[in-house]
Amino acid sequence: MTPAQELYAAVVTATLSDKFYETGNKRLLRLRALVAQNDPIFVAKLAIYARERMHLRSVPLVLAIELAKIHRGDDLLSRLIGRVIQRADEITEMLAFYAQANERDGAKQLNRLSKQVQKGIVMAFNKFDAFQFAKYDRDGTAVKLRDALFLTHPVAKDAAQQAIFNQIATGTLETPYTWETELSALGQQQFANEAEKKAAFRAKWQELIDSGKLGYMAMMRNLRNMLEAQISGAHVNKVCKQLADPKQVAQSKQLPFRFLAAYRELFQVDSPKTAAVMQALEDAVMASTTNLRGFDMDTTVVVACDVSGSMQKSISAKSKVLNYDIGLMLGMLLKSKCRNVIAGMFGDTWKVIQLPGRNVLSNVQEFYRREGEVGYSTNGHLVIADLLKRQVAVDKVMLFTDCQLWNSQGTNETLMGLWMDYRKKVAPDAKLYLFDLAGLGNTPFDLRQDQGVALIAGWSDKVFEVLDALENGETAVALIDAIEL
Repeated sequence: MTPAQELYAAVVTATLSDKFYETGNKRLLRLRALVAQNDPIFVAKLAIYARERMHLRSVPLVLAIELAKIHRGDDLLSRLIGRVIQRADEITEMLAFYAQANERDGAKQLNRLSKQVQKGIVMAFNKFDAFQFAKYDRDGTAVKLRDALFLTHPVAKDAAQQAIFNQIATGTLETPYTWETELSALGQQQFANEAEKKAAFRAKWQELIDSGKLGYMAMMRNLRNMLEAQISGAHVNKVCKQLADPKQVAQSKQLPFRFLAAYRELFQVDSPKTAAVMQALEDAVMASTTNLRGFDMDTTVVVACDVSGSMQKSISAKSKVLNYDIGLMLGMLLKSKCRNVIAGMFGDTWKVIQLPGRNVLSNVQEFYRREGEVGYSTNGHLVIADLLKRQVAVDKVMLFTDCQLWNSQGTNETLMGLWMDYRKKVAPDAKLYLFDLAGLGNTPFDLRQDQGVALIAGWSDKVFEVLDALENGETAVALIDAIEL
């Protein structure tokens, strides 16, 4: 891959773990090296792409701070920082990473703050209201909002905002009404017995649902808790309606695997209301596919999911979601939008699995249940070997993989060799898309050559925008280059 392709793949598959910021983290060290190899303008545009299109939070902040270490002389950094900070806690997160990236510690770790970083954070301070600041003004963080305020000296845009800044400075922001604060306060109360406690939590969840202030992500994260609290049927109906509402799905900007994580939690709940909530999640996923781009309904597509051992790694230390799950989820999203799909999984062998197009989450679970049927090797080449042997012409082959693909069968067949043979003998216009889910920097092809092969990376349904660009003769890098700063 070119340095730009490699940085793109590494960024959009960046771990969500807090350990991302640890000194010596391999992904962080690799990102740092790749930032230095790329044009600063491209790095800035990639940071915006990751934040605004892929809805990633931490890695755009990392790119901005790494760029600050090597780029001087204009306002690129301040404009970038002001744009990628979209939540109040990202102000303090960016400053904490700034100290870590510049190997500073102690009481004066943020002295001599870069002027461009300071200007960007000042821009960010003007974005938020009192509720947004209060929601994320927490103890226990490396840098507090009060520290950031005193360090950067933002100028309020009006008297109302100055009053908010004064409250941050004096620690007098009003505690916000959120599910965290409400449940935390309830948890500190004393109850006569377990039944009274359960009734109190049931009432609180029902109050939160009725308030209209329980956000989409918070609702998804707490479906199991609400059902275990035995909320009423009327409240379950409200939750299901909100989950499946296409407008709320679009506004929530959830990564696809979040729906899967919520769905799996429900398997632990013994409630007659569970099935309705599961169906609401299925409806939500289908709503999220409304505007998927990059393919025609009548296109014949192979969706092949890698279930090898290297794909059985969780995406972060606290997550139950595996790289394998990401591939299944994206693959089944694609399957739900195409009429002519050959879907399957590969490991030691390649196996086609026939499933209906709808019910994306249950399809993922069916694949997950059967993954042991093909073993855990990396024989992606068998997907092409099967098409070649049966002389089946398709338009697109899509491999959802970490790109660690090699032949474990002791033959000389390779993915690249079989693909070139397939295009020559069966389908000259066929295209192969490698959906890179790990960003490790390796591919089984030289992507600089025209072999009908392209790389797409990331965990978001927005990867299909890249697919659309590729179909129109562009590349992922070109799509990022087109972003206006």
